[in-house]
Amino acid sequence: MKKIVVLVIVLLTYNLYAADRPMLQETAFAEVSKQIGTGKAIFLEVGSDSCRSCRVMGKLLYTVRQEHPAYPIYFVNVKKEREAAFKLKIQMIPTQIVLDGKGREVFRHVGILSPDELNALLEKYIQ
Repeated sequence: MKKIVVLVIVLLTYNLYAADRPMLQETAFAEVSKQIGTGKAIFLEVGSDSCRSCRVMGKLLYTVRQEHPAYPIYFVNVKKEREAAFKLKIQMIPTQIVLDGKGREVFRHVGILSPDELNALLEKYIQ
């Protein structure tokens, strides 16, 4: 019950903060695949533009991308690309995945990350 209350508070707070912000633009999985294993870690946001939690994460990532345009952050819309969901072994959305420079998965999270959690994650793996 406590987790649900915290999630609702985070969602409501973030929706007020980012109500006017667009989502991070989606990238075709074929384009993302070209970046995997090229020597640089990448961050994947896997979700759908029709999922409320995915839109919250998409808005947060849009903000991060505006502040750090060089970060390799990609949004893959599995509603449009079902094969990507299969290849990435997605069971629920939103899912965040970090792949290291060799293409190995080093982090996976299902659900919404807070701005602080996201910043810590990006500092650890992406910078």
